[in-house]
This record gives sequence, C-alpha cells and structure tokens, in this order.
Amino acid sequence: MMRGFAKGLAVAALVAPLLSACVIYDSDAGENVSVNVTRNDAPPAEAIREARFADGALVARVDSNGCTQASDFEVSVSDGSPAEITLRRTKPDLCKALVADGVELRWTYADLGLEPGTPARILNPLK
Repeated sequence: MMRGFAKGLAVAALVAPLLSACVIYDSDAGENVSVNVTRNDAPPAEAIREARFADGALVARVDSNGCTQASDFEVSVSDGSPAEITLRRTKPDLCKALVADGVELRWTYADLGLEPGTPARILNPLK
C-alpha cells in the first residue's frame, strides 16, 4: 500500500509543473508583477483589508511591516465572466515598521492581462 502511495506522489510531483502557467508583466512603477493563469501549488490567498477597481486598476489594501510592494505578490487571474482574481504573498515583509493602515497596491488591467472594463471579482478573504 505504501509503495502505491509513494508512486502516486512521484507522478503528482512530475505532473504539477505541467499544470501551471505564468505570465510576467513589467508595470509602470518598474516592478516585475507576476500574473499566474493557473497554479495548483500556490500559497494561500492573502487576507486583505479592502479591494476596489479605480482609474483602470485593481487597488488592494494589505498589511505591511514597512516594505510591502506589488512585486511581493503573485496575482492569479482565471478566465470567466467575471474574471476571478486572487492575490498571494510570495515574499514576506520582514521589516520592523508596523504600518497601522497597511499599504495600497495597484495592478492595472494590462498588468492583470485583462481588457479595460472587464468584469472581475477578487476572491481573497477580507480582514
């Protein structure tokens, strides 16, 4: 029984990279923003304070210890109507300054790989 389980894990490990796709955009701010179309091994969705669409961009307020920036996040966008967007922190903020109100981060529709005005929703939990 254990041998079959180990074999199944080995197959899963080999197949997982084939199931993911990643597109990287360079934002106007000079940061590299990673947008994943699908990814099964992604970190959990970040609990965010708020999110809105304003001035042609997704604006999300997240917790910060003083060094959080958009490039610290992976943004998953799934096709559909509306498109579903999930923010995942991939780089921890190890700074020591507690920012009481968090920080606002922006991703334009182009960063997200979406046409301007495309209906979309954020799947992240709210704090």
